[in-house]
Amino acid sequence: MGILESNKDEAERCVRIGKAAMEAGEKEKARRFFTKAERLYPSSEARDLLEMLENKHTMGNGPKCTKTSNNTEQAKAEKDGGDVGKSFTQEQVTGVQSIKKCKTYYDVLGVSTEAGEEDLKKAYRKLALKFHPDKNHAPGATEAFKKIGNAYAVLSNPEKRKQYDLSGNEEQVQNNHRNGGFDFHRGFEADITPEDLFNMFFGGGFPSGSVHSFSNGRARYSHHQHQHHSGHEREDERAEGGFSMFIQLMPIIVLILVSLLSQLMVSNPPYSLYPRSGQTIKRATDNLRITYYVSKDFQSEYSGLLLQKLEKNIEEDYVANVRNNCWRERQQKSDLIHAAKVYRDERLRLKAESISMENCKELNRLTSLFRGG
Repeated sequence: MGILESNKDEAERCVRIGKAAMEAGEKEKARRFFTKAERLYPSSEARDLLEMLENKHTMGNGPKCTKTSNNTEQAKAEKDGGDVGKSFTQEQVTGVQSIKKCKTYYDVLGVSTEAGEEDLKKAYRKLALKFHPDKNHAPGATEAFKKIGNAYAVLSNPEKRKQYDLSGNEEQVQNNHRNGGFDFHRGFEADITPEDLFNMFFGGGFPSGSVHSFSNGRARYSHHQHQHHSGHEREDERAEGGFSMFIQLMPIIVLILVSLLSQLMVSNPPYSLYPRSGQTIKRATDNLRITYYVSKDFQSEYSGLLLQKLEKNIEEDYVANVRNNCWRERQQKSDLIHAAKVYRDERLRLKAESISMENCKELNRLTSLFRGG
Protein backbone atom coordinates (compact mmCIF):
# COMPACT_ATOMS: atom_id res chain seq x y z
CA MET A 1 0.00 0.00 0.00
CA GLY A 2 2.88 2.31 0.80
CA ILE A 3 4.41 1.68 -2.62
CA LEU A 4 1.12 2.51 -4.37
CA GLU A 5 0.77 5.78 -2.46
CA SER A 6 4.38 6.63 -3.25
CA ASN A 7 3.80 5.92 -6.92
CA LYS A 8 0.67 8.08 -6.90
CA ASP A 9 2.53 11.04 -5.37
CA GLU A 10 5.35 10.67 -7.88
CA ALA A 11 2.86 10.38 -10.75
CA GLU A 12 1.12 13.59 -9.66
CA ARG A 13 4.52 15.32 -9.50
CA CYS A 14 5.29 14.13 -13.05
CA VAL A 15 1.93 15.48 -14.23
CA ARG A 16 2.72 18.90 -12.75
CA ILE A 17 6.13 18.98 -14.41
CA GLY A 18 4.59 17.84 -17.69
CA LYS A 19 1.99 20.62 -17.57
CA ALA A 20 4.68 23.21 -16.96
CA ALA A 21 6.67 21.85 -19.91
CA MET A 22 3.56 21.89 -22.11
CA GLU A 23 2.89 25.51 -21.21
CA ALA A 24 6.49 26.35 -22.10
CA GLY A 25 6.12 24.65 -25.50
CA GLU A 26 8.44 21.74 -24.63
CA LYS A 27 6.24 18.97 -25.99
CA GLU A 28 8.82 16.16 -25.86
CA LYS A 29 9.62 16.82 -22.22
CA ALA A 30 5.92 16.99 -21.40
CA ARG A 31 5.31 13.70 -23.22
CA ARG A 32 8.07 11.96 -21.24
CA PHE A 33 6.69 13.05 -17.89
CA PHE A 34 3.06 12.27 -18.79
CA THR A 35 4.12 8.80 -19.99
CA LYS A 36 6.06 8.25 -16.78
CA ALA A 37 3.06 9.34 -14.71
CA GLU A 38 0.80 6.94 -16.59
CA ARG A 39 3.29 4.10 -16.03
CA LEU A 40 3.67 4.82 -12.29
CA TYR A 41 0.00 5.32 -11.47
CA PRO A 42 -2.50 5.17 -14.37
CA SER A 43 -5.01 8.04 -14.33
CA SER A 44 -7.50 9.63 -16.71
CA GLU A 45 -5.73 13.01 -16.38
CA ALA A 46 -2.40 11.65 -17.61
CA ARG A 47 -4.09 9.80 -20.49
CA ASP A 48 -6.03 12.92 -21.53
CA LEU A 49 -2.86 15.03 -21.48
CA LEU A 50 -1.01 12.50 -23.58
CA GLU A 51 -3.86 12.36 -26.06
CA MET A 52 -3.87 16.15 -26.17
CA LEU A 53 -0.18 16.22 -27.09
CA GLU A 54 -0.68 13.67 -29.85
CA ASN A 55 -3.30 15.84 -31.52
CA LYS A 56 -2.07 19.03 -33.16
CA HIS A 57 -5.23 20.89 -32.14
CA THR A 58 -7.61 19.41 -29.61
CA MET A 59 -10.55 21.56 -30.72
CA GLY A 60 -10.59 20.04 -34.23
CA ASN A 61 -12.72 22.13 -36.57
CA GLY A 62 -14.48 23.78 -33.67
CA PRO A 63 -14.86 27.47 -32.85
CA LYS A 64 -11.94 29.84 -33.11
CA CYS A 65 -13.57 32.91 -31.65
CA THR A 66 -10.70 34.07 -29.48
CA LYS A 67 -6.99 33.63 -29.07
CA THR A 68 -5.72 31.15 -26.49
CA SER A 69 -5.91 32.62 -23.01
CA ASN A 70 -2.66 33.21 -21.23
CA ASN A 71 -1.63 30.91 -18.39
CA THR A 72 -2.59 33.41 -15.69
CA GLU A 73 -6.17 33.62 -16.96
CA GLN A 74 -6.41 29.84 -17.25
CA ALA A 75 -5.02 29.29 -13.77
CA LYS A 76 -7.54 31.79 -12.36
CA ALA A 77 -10.38 30.01 -14.16
CA GLU A 78 -9.26 26.66 -12.74
CA LYS A 79 -9.17 28.13 -9.25
CA ASP A 80 -12.55 29.90 -9.43
CA GLY A 81 -14.77 27.30 -11.12
CA GLY A 82 -15.32 23.80 -12.32
CA ASP A 83 -16.91 20.76 -10.70
CA VAL A 84 -15.66 20.18 -7.19
CA GLY A 85 -13.43 17.11 -7.09
CA LYS A 86 -13.40 16.77 -10.89
CA SER A 87 -10.23 17.39 -12.90
CA PHE A 88 -10.10 19.37 -16.14
CA THR A 89 -7.35 20.55 -18.44
CA GLN A 90 -6.26 24.00 -19.48
CA GLU A 91 -7.26 23.16 -23.04
CA GLN A 92 -10.81 22.52 -21.84
CA VAL A 93 -10.83 25.88 -20.06
CA THR A 94 -9.60 27.57 -23.26
CA GLY A 95 -12.27 25.81 -25.32
CA VAL A 96 -15.07 26.92 -23.00
CA GLN A 97 -13.83 30.52 -23.05
CA SER A 98 -13.70 30.39 -26.84
CA ILE A 99 -17.30 29.18 -27.12
CA LYS A 100 -18.54 31.86 -24.71
CA LYS A 101 -16.90 34.64 -26.77
CA CYS A 102 -18.42 33.56 -30.09
CA LYS A 103 -20.76 36.23 -31.48
CA THR A 104 -22.60 34.17 -34.11
CA TYR A 105 -24.05 30.68 -34.17
CA TYR A 106 -21.82 29.86 -37.14
CA ASP A 107 -18.76 30.72 -35.04
CA VAL A 108 -20.06 28.59 -32.17
CA LEU A 109 -20.26 25.49 -34.40
CA GLY A 110 -17.11 26.44 -36.33
CA VAL A 111 -18.83 26.24 -39.73
CA SER A 112 -19.19 28.62 -42.65
CA THR A 113 -22.39 30.46 -43.49
CA GLU A 114 -22.78 28.07 -46.45
CA ALA A 115 -22.68 24.94 -44.27
CA GLY A 116 -25.24 22.27 -45.17
CA GLU A 117 -27.25 19.93 -42.98
CA GLU A 118 -24.55 17.26 -42.79
CA ASP A 119 -21.87 19.84 -41.92
CA LEU A 120 -24.04 21.14 -39.08
CA LYS A 121 -24.71 17.65 -37.74
CA LYS A 122 -21.03 16.71 -37.90
CA ALA A 123 -19.97 19.89 -36.11
CA TYR A 124 -22.66 19.51 -33.45
CA ARG A 125 -21.80 15.86 -32.72
CA LYS A 126 -18.14 16.68 -32.26
CA LEU A 127 -18.69 19.72 -30.03
CA ALA A 128 -21.54 18.21 -28.00
CA LEU A 129 -19.36 15.24 -27.04
CA LYS A 130 -16.44 17.52 -26.19
CA PHE A 131 -18.38 19.99 -24.05
CA HIS A 132 -21.00 17.76 -22.42
CA PRO A 133 -20.87 18.52 -18.65
CA ASP A 134 -20.34 14.82 -17.89
CA LYS A 135 -17.14 14.89 -19.98
CA ASN A 136 -15.95 18.45 -19.56
CA HIS A 137 -15.74 19.74 -15.97
CA ALA A 138 -14.14 23.10 -16.80
CA PRO A 139 -15.84 26.26 -15.48
CA GLY A 140 -18.69 27.32 -17.76
CA ALA A 141 -18.85 24.00 -19.65
CA THR A 142 -22.59 23.72 -19.01
CA GLU A 143 -23.20 27.19 -20.44
CA ALA A 144 -21.02 26.40 -23.49
CA PHE A 145 -22.91 23.11 -24.02
CA LYS A 146 -26.25 24.96 -23.98
CA LYS A 147 -24.93 27.57 -26.43
CA ILE A 148 -23.81 24.81 -28.84
CA GLY A 149 -27.25 23.17 -28.65
CA ASN A 150 -29.04 26.45 -29.26
CA ALA A 151 -26.80 27.23 -32.25
CA TYR A 152 -27.61 23.89 -33.88
CA ALA A 153 -31.35 24.17 -33.08
CA VAL A 154 -31.54 27.49 -34.94
CA LEU A 155 -29.23 26.78 -37.90
CA SER A 156 -30.77 23.35 -38.58
CA ASN A 157 -34.22 24.92 -38.94
CA PRO A 158 -34.47 26.51 -42.43
CA GLU A 159 -37.01 29.16 -41.40
CA LYS A 160 -35.17 30.19 -38.24
CA ARG A 161 -31.83 30.17 -40.05
CA LYS A 162 -33.22 32.44 -42.75
CA GLN A 163 -34.51 34.95 -40.20
CA TYR A 164 -31.28 34.67 -38.20
CA ASP A 165 -29.17 35.43 -41.29
CA LEU A 166 -31.31 38.50 -41.96
CA SER A 167 -31.10 39.71 -38.38
CA GLY A 168 -27.34 39.34 -37.76
CA ASN A 169 -25.62 37.98 -34.68
CA GLU A 170 -27.39 36.93 -31.49
CA GLU A 171 -26.62 40.19 -29.65
CA GLN A 172 -28.39 42.18 -32.38
CA VAL A 173 -31.33 39.78 -32.27
CA GLN A 174 -31.72 40.31 -28.53
CA ASN A 175 -31.79 44.09 -29.03
CA ASN A 176 -34.23 44.12 -31.96
CA HIS A 177 -37.41 42.71 -30.47
CA ARG A 178 -39.63 44.07 -33.21
CA ASN A 179 -39.14 44.36 -36.95
CA GLY A 180 -42.07 45.15 -39.23
CA GLY A 181 -44.61 44.24 -36.55
CA PHE A 182 -43.08 40.81 -35.88
CA ASP A 183 -41.44 39.62 -32.66
CA PHE A 184 -38.31 37.86 -33.85
CA HIS A 185 -36.90 37.31 -30.35
CA ARG A 186 -38.90 34.14 -29.81
CA GLY A 187 -37.76 32.72 -33.13
CA PHE A 188 -34.16 32.39 -31.97
CA GLU A 189 -34.84 30.48 -28.80
CA ALA A 190 -34.31 26.73 -29.05
CA ASP A 191 -37.57 24.75 -29.02
CA ILE A 192 -35.79 21.83 -27.36
CA THR A 193 -33.45 21.69 -24.38
CA PRO A 194 -29.73 21.05 -25.11
CA GLU A 195 -29.90 17.81 -23.11
CA ASP A 196 -32.92 16.51 -25.06
CA LEU A 197 -31.21 17.44 -28.33
CA PHE A 198 -28.09 15.55 -27.20
CA ASN A 199 -30.18 12.51 -26.25
CA MET A 200 -31.86 12.49 -29.68
CA PHE A 201 -28.45 12.46 -31.37
CA PHE A 202 -26.82 9.85 -29.14
CA GLY A 203 -29.78 7.80 -27.98
CA GLY A 204 -29.99 9.12 -24.43
CA GLY A 205 -27.21 9.99 -22.02
CA PHE A 206 -23.49 10.35 -22.59
CA PRO A 207 -22.13 7.45 -24.70
CA SER A 208 -19.54 6.33 -22.15
CA GLY A 209 -19.54 5.07 -18.57
CA SER A 210 -22.48 3.09 -17.20
CA VAL A 211 -24.89 2.35 -20.05
CA HIS A 212 -27.59 -0.17 -20.94
CA SER A 213 -27.66 -1.65 -24.46
CA PHE A 214 -30.99 -1.91 -26.29
CA SER A 215 -32.05 -3.88 -29.35
CA ASN A 216 -31.79 -0.83 -31.60
CA GLY A 217 -28.09 -0.53 -30.87
CA ARG A 218 -28.42 2.80 -29.10
CA ALA A 219 -27.17 3.53 -25.58
CA ARG A 220 -28.93 5.18 -22.66
CA TYR A 221 -27.54 6.43 -19.39
CA SER A 222 -28.43 4.41 -16.33
CA HIS A 223 -31.03 5.95 -14.05
CA HIS A 224 -28.38 6.57 -11.42
CA GLN A 225 -26.06 8.31 -13.90
CA HIS A 226 -28.91 10.51 -15.16
CA GLN A 227 -29.78 11.55 -11.61
CA HIS A 228 -26.10 12.26 -10.95
CA HIS A 229 -25.90 14.51 -14.02
CA SER A 230 -29.16 16.27 -13.11
CA GLY A 231 -27.72 16.98 -9.68
CA HIS A 232 -24.68 18.61 -11.25
CA GLU A 233 -26.95 20.70 -13.49
CA ARG A 234 -28.88 21.98 -10.48
CA GLU A 235 -25.67 22.74 -8.58
CA ASP A 236 -24.29 24.67 -11.56
CA GLU A 237 -27.49 26.66 -11.90
CA ARG A 238 -27.56 27.53 -8.20
CA ALA A 239 -23.89 28.53 -8.27
CA GLU A 240 -24.40 30.77 -11.27
CA GLY A 241 -27.59 32.28 -9.83
CA GLY A 242 -27.96 34.80 -7.05
CA PHE A 243 -26.58 38.18 -7.82
CA SER A 244 -25.81 37.45 -11.48
CA MET A 245 -29.44 36.45 -12.03
CA PHE A 246 -30.60 39.69 -10.44
CA ILE A 247 -28.34 41.65 -12.80
CA GLN A 248 -29.76 39.80 -15.81
CA LEU A 249 -33.33 40.51 -14.71
CA MET A 250 -32.67 44.18 -13.99
CA PRO A 251 -33.56 45.42 -17.56
CA ILE A 252 -36.86 43.52 -17.41
CA ILE A 253 -37.68 44.95 -13.99
CA VAL A 254 -36.95 48.47 -15.26
CA LEU A 255 -39.21 47.93 -18.30
CA ILE A 256 -42.04 46.71 -16.08
CA LEU A 257 -41.71 49.74 -13.80
CA VAL A 258 -41.64 52.13 -16.76
CA SER A 259 -44.72 50.43 -18.23
CA LEU A 260 -46.61 50.75 -14.94
CA LEU A 261 -45.69 54.42 -14.61
CA SER A 262 -46.77 55.05 -18.20
CA GLN A 263 -50.16 53.49 -17.54
CA LEU A 264 -50.63 55.68 -14.49
CA MET A 265 -49.67 58.86 -16.35
CA VAL A 266 -51.48 58.19 -19.65
CA SER A 267 -55.27 57.96 -19.89
CA ASN A 268 -56.91 54.82 -21.27
CA PRO A 269 -57.64 54.75 -25.03
CA PRO A 270 -61.24 55.56 -25.99
CA TYR A 271 -61.81 52.07 -27.44
CA SER A 272 -60.95 48.42 -26.93
CA LEU A 273 -60.97 45.48 -29.32
CA TYR A 274 -62.47 43.39 -26.54
CA PRO A 275 -65.18 44.24 -23.97
CA ARG A 276 -63.82 45.38 -20.63
CA SER A 277 -64.84 47.41 -17.60
CA GLY A 278 -66.22 50.79 -18.69
CA GLN A 279 -66.15 49.88 -22.42
CA THR A 280 -69.02 47.52 -23.14
CA ILE A 281 -70.94 49.25 -25.97
CA LYS A 282 -70.33 47.36 -29.22
CA ARG A 283 -69.61 49.22 -32.48
CA ALA A 284 -68.09 48.42 -35.89
CA THR A 285 -65.86 50.45 -38.20
CA ASP A 286 -67.44 51.72 -41.44
CA ASN A 287 -64.68 50.42 -43.72
CA LEU A 288 -63.68 46.88 -42.63
CA ARG A 289 -66.51 46.31 -40.15
CA ILE A 290 -64.08 45.64 -37.33
CA THR A 291 -65.81 45.21 -33.97
CA TYR A 292 -64.71 47.44 -31.10
CA TYR A 293 -66.09 48.53 -27.73
CA VAL A 294 -66.52 52.02 -26.24
CA SER A 295 -67.92 53.78 -23.16
CA LYS A 296 -71.35 55.40 -22.82
CA ASP A 297 -70.16 58.95 -23.53
CA PHE A 298 -68.23 57.97 -26.67
CA GLN A 299 -70.69 59.41 -29.20
CA SER A 300 -70.67 62.80 -27.55
CA GLU A 301 -66.87 63.06 -27.94
CA TYR A 302 -66.21 61.40 -31.32
CA SER A 303 -67.98 62.21 -34.58
CA GLY A 304 -67.23 63.31 -38.13
CA LEU A 305 -63.53 63.48 -39.11
CA LEU A 306 -62.41 62.72 -35.57
CA LEU A 307 -64.39 59.46 -35.60
CA GLN A 308 -63.04 58.52 -39.06
CA LYS A 309 -59.46 59.05 -37.88
CA LEU A 310 -60.05 56.96 -34.73
CA GLU A 311 -61.65 54.11 -36.69
CA LYS A 312 -58.68 54.11 -39.06
CA ASN A 313 -56.41 53.62 -36.03
CA ILE A 314 -58.68 50.85 -34.79
CA GLU A 315 -58.45 49.00 -38.11
CA GLU A 316 -54.66 49.38 -38.22
CA ASP A 317 -54.42 48.08 -34.65
CA TYR A 318 -56.63 45.09 -35.49
CA VAL A 319 -54.76 44.20 -38.70
CA ALA A 320 -51.40 44.44 -36.91
CA ASN A 321 -52.61 42.04 -34.20
CA VAL A 322 -53.96 39.58 -36.76
CA ARG A 323 -50.75 39.74 -38.82
CA ASN A 324 -48.58 39.16 -35.76
CA ASN A 325 -50.72 36.24 -34.55
CA CYS A 326 -50.72 34.72 -38.05
CA TRP A 327 -46.93 34.86 -38.12
CA ARG A 328 -46.82 33.06 -34.77
CA GLU A 329 -49.17 30.36 -36.07
CA ARG A 330 -46.99 29.82 -39.14
CA GLN A 331 -43.83 29.76 -37.05
CA GLN A 332 -45.31 27.23 -34.63
CA LYS A 333 -46.49 25.00 -37.47
CA SER A 334 -43.13 25.26 -39.26
CA ASP A 335 -41.26 24.33 -36.08
CA LEU A 336 -43.44 21.27 -35.50
CA ILE A 337 -43.16 20.09 -39.13
CA HIS A 338 -39.37 20.49 -39.02
CA ALA A 339 -39.12 18.61 -35.71
CA ALA A 340 -41.38 15.84 -37.02
CA LYS A 341 -39.16 15.44 -40.08
CA VAL A 342 -35.86 15.47 -38.19
CA TYR A 343 -36.97 13.13 -35.40
CA ARG A 344 -39.44 11.08 -37.48
CA ASP A 345 -42.19 11.72 -34.95
CA GLU A 346 -45.69 11.12 -36.31
CA ARG A 347 -47.31 12.79 -33.27
CA LEU A 348 -45.54 16.06 -34.01
CA ARG A 349 -46.71 15.92 -37.64
CA LEU A 350 -50.33 15.39 -36.57
CA LYS A 351 -50.05 18.20 -34.05
CA ALA A 352 -48.78 20.53 -36.77
CA GLU A 353 -51.70 19.62 -39.04
CA SER A 354 -54.19 20.25 -36.21
CA ILE A 355 -53.26 23.95 -35.88
CA SER A 356 -56.34 25.84 -37.10
CA MET A 357 -54.50 28.94 -38.43
CA GLU A 358 -57.54 31.11 -37.61
CA ASN A 359 -55.57 34.35 -37.64
CA CYS A 360 -54.05 33.57 -41.05
CA LYS A 361 -57.54 32.90 -42.42
CA GLU A 362 -58.68 36.26 -41.04
CA LEU A 363 -55.63 37.96 -42.58
CA ASN A 364 -56.53 36.46 -45.98
CA ARG A 365 -60.07 37.77 -45.58
CA LEU A 366 -58.82 41.26 -44.82
CA THR A 367 -56.40 41.13 -47.74
CA SER A 368 -59.22 40.21 -50.11
CA LEU A 369 -61.24 43.18 -48.81
CA PHE A 370 -58.35 45.50 -49.49
CA ARG A 371 -57.99 44.15 -53.03
CA GLY A 372 -61.71 44.39 -53.58
CA GLY A 373 -61.66 48.02 -52.42
